[in-house]
Amino acid sequence: MVDLAKYRALFLEEATEHLAEMSRACLELEKEPANGEAIDLVFRMAHSIKGMAASLDYDSVTQLAHRLEDRMAEWRTKGRVDVPDGMRLLFRGLEGLERAVGVVQATGESPPLDTALLEELGKKKV
Repeated sequence: MVDLAKYRALFLEEATEHLAEMSRACLELEKEPANGEAIDLVFRMAHSIKGMAASLDYDSVTQLAHRLEDRMAEWRTKGRVDVPDGMRLLFRGLEGLERAVGVVQATGESPPLDTALLEELGKKKV
């Protein structure tokens, strides 16, 4: 029998650390939108959260992290985060992930899908 509580605790611990690192990187990007290391860090942390959430069937967390990861990949290719709209979106994505992880922590369940945020993160820039 797999002890899901143990894996959930590990997920919450690691996700919390990743979110803190993402937050610090976002503050760096606010000062310097072309900071490639910060863009890479947010991308990697979103990727890690996506994988951990998927392994525990937290689908809404997985989808949100995936959309954020995709958006970071676009900015990585471009070499910078768009200002000010991209930064606003990045912070909204981070806050959405923090909320979602908070729901998992409080209930042990996957939170409801934030379709508006998913849609916004998924919009292609022209």
